[in-house]
Amino acid sequence: MSIRNSITAQTKILCIIGHPIEHSMSPIMHNAVLQDLELDYAYMAFDVPPNRLKEAVKGFKALNVKGISVTIPLKEIIIRFLDEIDGIANKIGAINTIKNEDGVLIGKNTDAEGSRKAILDAGCEIKGKNILILGAGGVAKAICYTLAKDANKIVITNRTEVRAKKLAMELKKMIKVNAEGTNNSEITLRREIKTTDILINATPVGMYPLINKSPIEKEILHNQLFVFDLIYNPLETQLIKDAKVIGCRTLGGLDMLVNQGALAFEWWTNKKPNINLMKNKIIEFLGKK
Repeated sequence: MSIRNSITAQTKILCIIGHPIEHSMSPIMHNAVLQDLELDYAYMAFDVPPNRLKEAVKGFKALNVKGISVTIPLKEIIIRFLDEIDGIANKIGAINTIKNEDGVLIGKNTDAEGSRKAILDAGCEIKGKNILILGAGGVAKAICYTLAKDANKIVITNRTEVRAKKLAMELKKMIKVNAEGTNNSEITLRREIKTTDILINATPVGMYPLINKSPIEKEILHNQLFVFDLIYNPLETQLIKDAKVIGCRTLGGLDMLVNQGALAFEWWTNKKPNINLMKNKIIEFLGKK
């Protein structure tokens, strides 16, 4: 069965929303496994700016969209428009996946588990490590939550310092972790990187159209770092390129994308997708581009 050639009046709709959305690879990987499993679904991408989000959520109910992936910058603000929030997602304060159960929209966060699995699968230990996270948005929250219980210390840097401090305070209250929020100035990064074991980029810097930019100067990096960039398009960001030259162990965002997507897919359809197929389809598509 070919999903692309078999859209019928019975075909169920899944989608991803964000702003912008043109960079998303989610339709590539999800439609591949829908076809592989011969499921009568189609997965679409919709550009939804924050000021149209409330209308979009009403539209999902009206059109009976079965599942929705949520990406930047909507992961936090969409919570107020949903009917139910999964317990862990509620603690994190951000969701990336929604399931429509008979008109009830339920929010969940699969970023947390997806990121943790990606790091461990790459052979990086989390327990007792000092972690520096660049960014304090929805995905940064999810990663902080899932890593905090094992980390020795988490430092969150953000352009808006108050946001980083707020996230650090939330972590202290929820998990009793040693957490600190601060600005992302070069002075701060130079100071913090010296004792960092795991560096995580949770900002859009390095994503199109900033593909030649890195959120941290190359000369600041040291070869004892494990560098994890959540960006997956391009597959190798400027940060990852710089880190490899320095001699750091590195991990791009593709594995996290596939992990969180597989968890969402299974939740929506009750079917386990082929993770290798999802990953290879994205690599193939980006290779063609």
